[in-house]
Amino acid sequence: MNIETVCIHGEGRKTDYTGAVCTPIYQSSTFAHPGVGRSTGYDYTRAQNPTREHLEKKLAALEGGHGALAFSSGMSAVGALVELLSPGDHVIASDDLYGGTIRLFDRVLTKNGGSVTYLDTGDIDALAAALRPETRLVFVETPTNPMMRVTDIRAVAELLRGRGITLAVDNTFLTPYYCRPLELGADVVIHSGTKYLGGHNDTLAGFLVVKDEELEAKLRYTEMTTGAVLAPFDSFLIERGIKTLALRMDKSSENALALALWLEKQPRVKKVYYVGLPSHPDIAVSRAQAGGFGAMISFEVDSAETARAVLERVELIYYAESLGGVETLITYPLLQTHADVPEEQRLERGITDRLLRLSVGIEHIADIIADLENALAV
Repeated sequence: MNIETVCIHGEGRKTDYTGAVCTPIYQSSTFAHPGVGRSTGYDYTRAQNPTREHLEKKLAALEGGHGALAFSSGMSAVGALVELLSPGDHVIASDDLYGGTIRLFDRVLTKNGGSVTYLDTGDIDALAAALRPETRLVFVETPTNPMMRVTDIRAVAELLRGRGITLAVDNTFLTPYYCRPLELGADVVIHSGTKYLGGHNDTLAGFLVVKDEELEAKLRYTEMTTGAVLAPFDSFLIERGIKTLALRMDKSSENALALALWLEKQPRVKKVYYVGLPSHPDIAVSRAQAGGFGAMISFEVDSAETARAVLERVELIYYAESLGGVETLITYPLLQTHADVPEEQRLERGITDRLLRLSVGIEHIADIIADLENALAV
């Protein structure tokens, strides 16, 4: 089936025996056994639940993976991946990375005896030079958050081939509708399902999708042991959101390109970071590995005063954290997504007091532009 159809039907349409078109919510913490030593396949919801299982199978089908695991948040999914590491293991991660992931690596991974090196994972020579005998994980975010840099997933996968190093790719910004990292050589795909998969800013969720049966088994053991599983009702909401993923991604991405082109012409805007702009240095790499550019834009204005005025003046656009919903959101990375990143590191990455980030929604583009036009008229 084409991906638009998989978004709606998953691997198949049967979810129960009533003929229900929508996936039932199995709001049960435990399941009765038919007899001693026998099971329906479900025992306790922390181990598995029919609603969550249906969602996981749909996401595995969308990403082309062997299996998918649904967690209670994106960070709990990343945390489960990190739990596979041992003291002394080394991680290489994209240096322009979501602040919550940086916090996890810097404060939890290192506390547990691991180490992390941040670098531009789009620079294959630098990545090769940073590899160590103890390197066990390369963690790539592409496009990166918030500077929208792109890593060549195929090139990284080729570099790591045969070295026993897991390649994990955060595919939150593009979703499997636009990019399928497992097909490009990645071992694990990460999603904050809170974002585009859910699509309505109403549910927290996270996913790991893997192509290897052995790795899936290890992660399932970790998930069941630590317990950060996605609840049945939240699984239902995310599965429902995925049904409109293709429509939402196309519309929000169309809006984002139009908005990025408009922002480039504004006198108070000094730089626009959007992968789909012809001027973006990584546009060719993105075209080679993705079917679209997504709907995330960052832009730098002329002063901190302008940035704060925009945040105060927007009316249609919400000044809020997160991304990927139908509503357009504007974020101030300095105070929100990257507040815990040390100032020196923030400045090195271009995260200044003049940088703003937009998650472009599906409103009429003229209304989004009008709101920003008014906000920039300071």
